[in-house]
Amino acid sequence: MAIGSLSSGLQLKSPREIDTMHRGGVILAATHAHVKSHVRPGISTAELDRIAEDFIRSHAGAEPAFKGLYGFPGAVCISVNEEIVHGIPSSKCVLAEGDIVTVDIGVKYEGMFTDAAVTHPVGQIDEVTQRLLDVTERSLAAGIAAAVPDNHVGDIGAAIQAVVETAGFSIVRELVGHGVGFAPHEEIQIPNYGKPKRGKKLVPGLTIAIEPMVNVGTAKTRTLADKWTVVTADGKRSAHFEHTIAVTEDGPRILTILP
Repeated sequence: MAIGSLSSGLQLKSPREIDTMHRGGVILAATHAHVKSHVRPGISTAELDRIAEDFIRSHAGAEPAFKGLYGFPGAVCISVNEEIVHGIPSSKCVLAEGDIVTVDIGVKYEGMFTDAAVTHPVGQIDEVTQRLLDVTERSLAAGIAAAVPDNHVGDIGAAIQAVVETAGFSIVRELVGHGVGFAPHEEIQIPNYGKPKRGKKLVPGLTIAIEPMVNVGTAKTRTLADKWTVVTADGKRSAHFEHTIAVTEDGPRILTILP
C-alpha cells in the first residue's frame, strides 16, 4: 500500500525481528502466487479479495494487514487498468481479457508487517501493456539493488527513475514507498525518483517497502469519489510492483519472496 506524505525517521529492526518479517513475507509471497492462479477473465475483484484473505488466515499467526487500516474496507487493494493503487475490491468489478490487475497485499505476522504488490495480466495483453509491466518490474529490481548500506534514499529513487524514464514511461510522484515492520507504514519515505546521495542514509536494520508505480502516459493522478482509488489523470494504464526488503551488511534482503 502506497502512502502520501509522512515525516522521515528511521525505525531499525533486530535480526530476530527481520527473520519474523521474512516468515510473514513468505506467507505474503505464497498468497500472491495463490491469487495469481485465480486471475482470469470473468472473476471479480471481490472474489480475489476473498481468496487472498482466506489464504492468509489459513496460516497460524497471520492476518491481512490492510483490512480496516485507515478504514479501508477490503483485505487487499486491487486496482485495474488505469487504477494505480488502493482499489477497493468489488463484486461489480469483473476482469476481462486484456486487462491488467494490481494486487497489493499486506500481512501481519506475529506482530510484524510486510507489504508487496504485483500487477498481473488477464489473459493476453497488448505489447505496450506488456512492456509497461516489464519496465516496472525491472525498475523495482534496480531500486532494490541500490538499497545497500551507505547509499541514500535518493539512490533508490534515481535507479528506479532511470529505468522508467529511459523506457518512455512516467513515475507517479504523489505516492511513495515507505518504512514497514513494526507498523504497516513507518515514517521514512521512499520516492521512486530522486538524485544519488540525497536523503536519508541507508543503514543495516532498516526495512522498507520499495514500490514503483509507473504510468504509460502522464504522471498526474486523481482520486475517485470513493476517496481511496487513485487513477491516472489521462485514463491510461498503470503498473505497480513492490517488495519489502531489509538493508543488511551483505546487501538488500528481499523479505517478500518465496524461498
